[in-house]
Amino acid sequence: MAGRPDPATEAFVAHRNLLFTVAYEMLGSAADAEDVLQETWLRWAGVDLGTVRDQRAYLVQIATRQALARLRTLGRRKESYVGPWLPEPLLTAPDVAEDVELADSVSMAMLLVLETLTPNERAVFVLREVFDVPYDEIAEAVGRSPAAVRQIAHRARAHVAARRPRGVVSPSQARSALEAFQRAAETGDLQGLLDILAPDVVALSDGGGVVQTVPAPVVGARRVARLLTAGLGRLPAAASLRPAQVNGYPALIIRVNGEIDTVIAVRIDDGLVTGLYAVRNPEKLSHMDQETTLRR
Repeated sequence: MAGRPDPATEAFVAHRNLLFTVAYEMLGSAADAEDVLQETWLRWAGVDLGTVRDQRAYLVQIATRQALARLRTLGRRKESYVGPWLPEPLLTAPDVAEDVELADSVSMAMLLVLETLTPNERAVFVLREVFDVPYDEIAEAVGRSPAAVRQIAHRARAHVAARRPRGVVSPSQARSALEAFQRAAETGDLQGLLDILAPDVVALSDGGGVVQTVPAPVVGARRVARLLTAGLGRLPAAASLRPAQVNGYPALIIRVNGEIDTVIAVRIDDGLVTGLYAVRNPEKLSHMDQETTLRR
C-alpha cells in the first residue's frame, strides 16, 4: 500500500488552487500561472520545513515573487502582441460565481483593470484586496517595507476604484443581461442589441495574429451591434452559441464543428453590456475544456 506523500508535497497540494488563483490574478494567463506553480514547487521542495512558521504564507510569498518576475517579462511580450491583448479565459465551476468577491476579482473586466497597474501595484492589490494577506507578509513577498506596501495599496485601490465596474453584478443580473444579448445576437435583432448595449460599449477581440479579428477596439452601441450581426451572420451552419460560466460570470462560447472558436465575456453595468471581450487566439482557449478550480 502506498504511503502518505511527504509533508512538503502535502502542503503544496493543499494550497495549490490558492496559489494558482494568486498567480492567475497577477498574470491574466493560465499558462503562465501553471509555470509559476512549477517554479514555486521547485523552490518549496528545497525549503527546510522546520524553519517555516506558516506554510500557506510562505508558499504565497514564493508564488508572488515568481509571478512578479514573470509579469515583467509578460509586459515586454505584450508590447509586440498583434492586436488587443485579453486575459486567458477560464471555464469556472458554479462555486466561483457564488463567491461574489472572488468572481469579481477574476472577471475579465477586473483583470483588464489590473492590467493598468504596475507589477508591484498589481501584486499588492491582489494580495491585500482579494486574499486579505497582512501588510507585513505582502512586504516580504514584494521586497518592500510594510509602510511602502500600505502606500502602494492605497494608490492601487484608488486607481482600480476609478476604473472598475460601477457595482458588483449578481450572477442572476449577469445571466439575465446575457440572455437578452444572446437572443438579440442569434436572431440578428439590431434593435434588441441596441437595447442591451450601453451607448459607450467597447468591444475587444483577441486573435493574437493567429486568427482573424477586428484589429482595434470598436466603440459605441450602433457600431458594436453592426459588428456583431455581421460577424455572427457569417458563421457556418455548424456553429453554435451557448452560455457557460467563464471567469466566474455567465459568458458565451461559439463552437464550430464542436470545437471552441470564440469565448465572449461581457462586462455589465446597471443592467447594460458595457464591455465585450472576444477571445479567439487558439493558444488562449486550452483551459476551456474543463473547469478550473479557483480558491481564496
